[in-house]
Amino acid sequence: MTDRYAVIGNPIAHSKSPIIHAAFAAQTGEPIEYGRILGDLNDFAGDVRRFVAEGGRGLNVTVPFKTDAFELLDDLSEQARAAGAVNTLIVRDGGLLHGDNTDGVGLLRDLTENHGFALAGKRVLLLGAGGAARGLLRPLFDAGPAELLIANRTAEKAEALATQLATSAIASPETRADAQTDQQETAVSGCGLNALRDQRFDLIINATSSGLDDQVPAIPDHCLAAGGWVYDLLYANEPTPFCRWGQTHGAVRVLDGLGMLVEQAAESFWLWRGVRPQTAPVIDLLRRR
Repeated sequence: MTDRYAVIGNPIAHSKSPIIHAAFAAQTGEPIEYGRILGDLNDFAGDVRRFVAEGGRGLNVTVPFKTDAFELLDDLSEQARAAGAVNTLIVRDGGLLHGDNTDGVGLLRDLTENHGFALAGKRVLLLGAGGAARGLLRPLFDAGPAELLIANRTAEKAEALATQLATSAIASPETRADAQTDQQETAVSGCGLNALRDQRFDLIINATSSGLDDQVPAIPDHCLAAGGWVYDLLYANEPTPFCRWGQTHGAVRVLDGLGMLVEQAAESFWLWRGVRPQTAPVIDLLRRR
C-alpha cells in the first residue's frame, strides 16, 4: 500500500520537494507517493483537512503557510514551538496532527556534517528576523557558538527574537549538548543592520529574501572575519547575490541553501517513515539538473 505525502505552498510549481522525496523513496524502498498542493491563501485549514480525509499521511509546509500550520495543529514539537512555525506535518492515529520544524536541523547538518564547519566557540551573524530566521535560532544556539547576533532592518524585530531565544533557552536548557554548555555560554542579542560597524563574524547566514530582488542586506563591507564563511538560505543554478558578496569579501567558503533544503527534507522523511535516507546523492542529483 502506497502512502501519500505532499508539499503545500503558494506558489508551489517551482518546488523541488517532489524530486527529493522521489529520490529518497527509490533509495530506501519506502512505498510513498509525493505531490504538490497549491494552497488556498484563504483556506489553508480546509486544504489540510481535505488531504487528511483523502488518506494523506504527512505534509511539508512552505511559504506562506508555516505560521498557519503552527496555529492549526493538535500537537507541536519543542523545535516547532521555539520557531513559532511548522514545516513538517505528521498525521497520527485518530487523525491527530503533529507539527515539527526541520529547517534548523537541515542547516546544521549541511554546515557541520556535509561541510565540516564547527560552530562551537564561533561568532555567528544571522541576517533577518522573519519566519526563515526563526526556524534556525534554537539549533544554532544549541550548537554552542560564542555569540549569536540577529540583525535586521527593523532592530526591534531582531531584539524581540533574541529575547525570545534567551527565554526559551533558560526554560529548556537540556537540548544543549553538555560538552558545549560546559565550555561557555552563548551571547545572544539583536540589532539593526546599521549597528554592525566594526564587528567581525566567523559565519554570516543570510535568512532574508533580498536575493529574490537581486539585492544583498545592507551590511558593512568588513563584517566577515579572516577565514570566515557565508551561507545563503536561497539557492540557484548560479551564485546568489549574497554568495557573490561573500566571494568578493574574502569568504573562505561560500554556500547556498540547496544542501539545507535536502537535509531538512531528509529529517521530514525520517519523521514520517522512521528511515533516514542518504542525502549526498540527492544533493548531487539536484546540482546536475
